[in-house]
Amino acid sequence: MSHHIIDFKDVVFQYPDGTKALKGVSFRITHGESVGIVGANGAGKSTLLLQVNGYLLPSSGLISIGDLELTKKTRQEIRRKVGVVFQNPDDQLFMPTVYDDVAFGPLNLGMSTEKVTDRVNFALQTIGCLDLASKPPHHLSGGQKRAVSIATVLAMEPDILAMDEPSSNLDPKSRRDLIGLLNEFKHTKIIASHDLDFILEVCERCLVIKNGLIVADGTVSEILTNQSLLEENNLELPLSLQKNRMR
Repeated sequence: MSHHIIDFKDVVFQYPDGTKALKGVSFRITHGESVGIVGANGAGKSTLLLQVNGYLLPSSGLISIGDLELTKKTRQEIRRKVGVVFQNPDDQLFMPTVYDDVAFGPLNLGMSTEKVTDRVNFALQTIGCLDLASKPPHHLSGGQKRAVSIATVLAMEPDILAMDEPSSNLDPKSRRDLIGLLNEFKHTKIIASHDLDFILEVCERCLVIKNGLIVADGTVSEILTNQSLLEENNLELPLSLQKNRMR
């Protein structure tokens, strides 16, 4: 299933002010892999994630999603394959009601009203927010906004799910529900997060990024138990592992 593959080759990205956020990033994610991206603030996590479906295009280098090279011409097609959940839910929610927000993507794909309704109901039910369908998004709590922003992506039924800080602003139950949901999502996942315990629970592989470069790539158990590696990159052991070592 080549359409589930993410391939970065020597990707460089420079912002208009001259800041070089990515400095030659290369990695390949294959079908069904769940990959965490970790690093300190400003390391390049969000910039990397926003390149996966062309919200940002590389300054140089090559990004391929499946058999398609990411370009201005192909990014609309690629966005049908890759669903991105932004770090700030307010960047994703802009319609009068929750239902309208979740329906927006499927409607733009030209689906029938009946099919859109099915997609919306499924997505909202999956994240436990069906009762919020008629509410204005700006009346929701931070955790509810986060959940609804995830529903807007699930309604598109993407091949690849990319998420930026998905566990932020979630209460413990909502966080646990999200972990369960992601563990049931069998397609490719790429998740950027400061929440290393979350990465430990939902990802099998982990990339560490520092100053715009991938400095480590391995299994989650290899990376997130390596205290010296984490400290070198201004990170700490996941809290669950810290507690285990204190016993």
